[in-house]
Amino acid sequence: MDRDEPEADQDEPVDDRVALGLALLERLEHETLSLAEVVDRIETVTSDPTATRTILDEAELRGIIEREDGIIRPKSRQYVSFDRDVVTKEGEFSCRRCGSSLSTGYFIRLDAGELGPFGSSCIRKVTGRE
Repeated sequence: MDRDEPEADQDEPVDDRVALGLALLERLEHETLSLAEVVDRIETVTSDPTATRTILDEAELRGIIEREDGIIRPKSRQYVSFDRDVVTKEGEFSCRRCGSSLSTGYFIRLDAGELGPFGSSCIRKVTGRE
């Protein structure tokens, strides 16, 4: 699958999307997030509501997050390092978060795979730096 095409995520096996979503949630740099903010991050992996629910449920079962009254508390403190975990690629991309055209894409290397491309402001939003 070409990860530069966000619409193609429906074709990716649910297990792959769940693994990538869990890896992303493990690296969130926030004390708390609203459920909407977490879903915004998960939508960089998948827009499938069933996969999104599976990612949230599995993350809670594994102790990656705590959920209470629409508030999500990430439990890990293994944040994305821009020096080590983010790579830049030149080309023609569309941001996985906002859909903007990009000539430079930022990709997050996670244990479960690579996530991106993102623009310069969306990479900061997804990782919690903004």
